[in-house]
Amino acid sequence: MRIHILGICGTFMGGLAQILKESGHEVSGADIQFYPPMSEHLENLEISTVKGYSLVNLPKAELYVIGNALSRGNECVEYILDNKLPFKSGPEMLGEILKTKKVYAVSGTHGKTTTSYMLAHIFLDQGIDIGYLVGGVSNEINGSASLGSHKIFVIEADEYDSAFFDKRSKFIHYAANTLVINNIEFDHADIFESIDDIKKQFHHLIRTIPSSGNIVYFSDDQNIEDVIDMGCWSNQIKINDNEIHLNYNKKEFSISNEIFSLESLPLIGEHNFKNYICAILAAKTGGINIKDSIESLRKFSGVKRRLEFKGEHNGIKIYDDFAHHPTAIKYTSDAVRKNFQSKKILGIIELGSNTMSAGYHGDSINESVKAFDDVVWLDQKKVIDDANSYDTLDKCLNGIKTIIRDYDVVILMTNKDSQSISQPIINFLNEK
Repeated sequence: MRIHILGICGTFMGGLAQILKESGHEVSGADIQFYPPMSEHLENLEISTVKGYSLVNLPKAELYVIGNALSRGNECVEYILDNKLPFKSGPEMLGEILKTKKVYAVSGTHGKTTTSYMLAHIFLDQGIDIGYLVGGVSNEINGSASLGSHKIFVIEADEYDSAFFDKRSKFIHYAANTLVINNIEFDHADIFESIDDIKKQFHHLIRTIPSSGNIVYFSDDQNIEDVIDMGCWSNQIKINDNEIHLNYNKKEFSISNEIFSLESLPLIGEHNFKNYICAILAAKTGGINIKDSIESLRKFSGVKRRLEFKGEHNGIKIYDDFAHHPTAIKYTSDAVRKNFQSKKILGIIELGSNTMSAGYHGDSINESVKAFDDVVWLDQKKVIDDANSYDTLDKCLNGIKTIIRDYDVVILMTNKDSQSISQPIINFLNEK
């Protein structure tokens, strides 16, 4: 089948393009911008692409896959609708492929990407040629997507909507056999009005999990418990309940009084400790022994832009972190402070997500950075009332340059392209 993808350069749609090609389809695509690494990846796959959505460049295809960045009024969208051409959303298309797979879906407001890669790494390290589609880039796994030859498929299951014509969350389409719910908080203020709206989508997701399936979750997360209380028909693997207990201080957990130590695993922070637990327990439902999972995770060094060390420049350590929510910021800031107790730490934070830039989180943003000594904000909508808050990138960079040499550790936090901030800072520090 000839398939044309509108919005092909995003992580999800680019990964879907690869899986469709591996499935034997002829794939092409269009997007407004093409940027590495996805642009290079598509080129290596020999997937033909065109820049922009001009109708002149819309090829004939048997199916059009429309990304959720496109909306009514788009020239290609209107043509497809007017002529009743066949179309699907990206998640719906992936869901068709996953009907033949045993799906492990990792959901939640925070930690999806890291936990998904942890889980995929466990299976792959154990010699199982699984399929996967995960946002971000892992240091150990080649590429963000693969069809795989085995029935197991690991998917990062996002609660964002599927397309302009399908406002259900993406994860509804995946027909998961094992579901991980890391946590549930309010996010995506551009499509959800309240936490209750998000809970409803998670409830719809749980309704799709078979009775033979598994749900791995933290029993002390009230929002998750609220969702479970709406109805659950699957096997529940509750963390921090009667059978499974965590001890973060000792970096260990126990199942039915058998203790497992995670002290030697490389990633820092309580949030990564929890990510480890979720990945290990999910892998256990796939037949992987806990001790084998731990051994595999010793070889997992993390995901790019998740507290990623970018190097030391003139004695200052630079880290890059994909921060999109006050809780995620707090996870990172607390982990860094614990790791660098006596060091002076500067946080550089861009309010990039729709929710944070709208000011929805209020004082919780300020509360999330208390572990830092100081913070510089790139705040284009002027949500933060602070002397170190700047509404343009140039002003922000100039402000950073006046103070940055006073710190030992710098954490850059944004859910957008970090290069525009990090590279000028690194260049400045490297100047003699």
